[in-house]
Amino acid sequence: MRVGALPRLCDVLQVLWEEQDQCLQELSKERTGDLATEQPASGCEGLWDNMSCWPSSAPGHTVEVGCPRFLQMLTGRNGTMFRNCTLDGWSKTFPRPDLACGVNMNDSSNEKQHAYLLKLKVMYTVGYSSSLVMLLVALSILCAFRKLHCTRNYIHMHLFVSFILRALSIFIKDAVLFSSDDVTHCDAHRVGCKLVMVFFQYCIMANYAWLLVEGLYLHTLLVISFFSERKCLHGFIALGWGSPAVFVASWAIIRHFLEDVGCWNINTNASIWWVIRGPVILSILINFILFINILRILMRKLRTQESRGYEVNHYKRLAKSTLLLIPLFGVHYIVFAFSPEDAMEVQLFFELALGSFQGLVVAVLYCFLNGEVQLEVQKKWRQWHFCEFPLYRMALSSSFSNGTSGLTHSTKASTSEQNRSSHRASVI
Repeated sequence: MRVGALPRLCDVLQVLWEEQDQCLQELSKERTGDLATEQPASGCEGLWDNMSCWPSSAPGHTVEVGCPRFLQMLTGRNGTMFRNCTLDGWSKTFPRPDLACGVNMNDSSNEKQHAYLLKLKVMYTVGYSSSLVMLLVALSILCAFRKLHCTRNYIHMHLFVSFILRALSIFIKDAVLFSSDDVTHCDAHRVGCKLVMVFFQYCIMANYAWLLVEGLYLHTLLVISFFSERKCLHGFIALGWGSPAVFVASWAIIRHFLEDVGCWNINTNASIWWVIRGPVILSILINFILFINILRILMRKLRTQESRGYEVNHYKRLAKSTLLLIPLFGVHYIVFAFSPEDAMEVQLFFELALGSFQGLVVAVLYCFLNGEVQLEVQKKWRQWHFCEFPLYRMALSSSFSNGTSGLTHSTKASTSEQNRSSHRASVI
């Protein structure tokens, strides 16, 4: 989630309470500590006005303070407010806090933004739900058929799991962050809420890591003729699941010590946020370069005169699938990584609404449109359909037994030939 996202009410109140405690402690030190000797005999005593902290001042002075942090969370803007210390005490705050800090009470854009976000929430809920169902079905198919167990499909299965975890983390995050605005339970689930955000960030990074693994494996198949797929698979697993854990753990530790604010769903410190964003952008850039090189290799193979007919068709299919995977694997993330806040609505549409259907498209491409998968499913369907009609089989066998022996021998021969042909098809 980027800077500028809408904060929770509990997070806003938590920041306000922290500012209040800090202000009261500072004012208490002024009254009882070494600062009490320096305080003027007559003047304005330190004040907490339920929004900002005003230190003690002598008459005739103007005190300047910044906008409260909780208002900065709501508006994303900073400003300054002033009070004059007079002989009669503090003057009113000028300019008004809502004007100084960019809070427009008559602005209807907040309602429009809220309505837009609700529509987006419906869209990405439908997208992630449909993706989750299709991915579970696709993962079950790849796990069920042993003939589909190979390095390529193992990588696809890990990618499916990463998309499944991403969808589940979205649903868990929404349930925790937006379930209720009951401020009486704001302190009850702070640790759990942060753990949910850590899990959410890990799932996002793991998903992009496995998209990178897909690109690396496809590139390795085309560039390197002979390599140990088992060793590569172990390295890919370490890259796909291990590297995100390192970055997310580093982000959580830095966040705990330097920006332990709210539920960690708002990233006001851009430098800390780059611990997550930087590796994601780097993985997408590497994937984009790999895909461009893959297309270059495929085009070169298509131009050679040595390629046979079936090889040309195979390379053409690879080129088309690669062109489809380039936008699918998150290139839009780089486009919006450095975009201004004005493009937030467009970015949210691409990242949430369209990105939620990524898993569905991946399941269709890597499983349901896969020729090997279709062949195994059809064979299983024929076996199940044949076993469902035992009477038909008995009648069929009795009709064969009543025939001549020559016919029986020819039938056995044809059956054995059919078995051999089906075995060759399964190997292919």
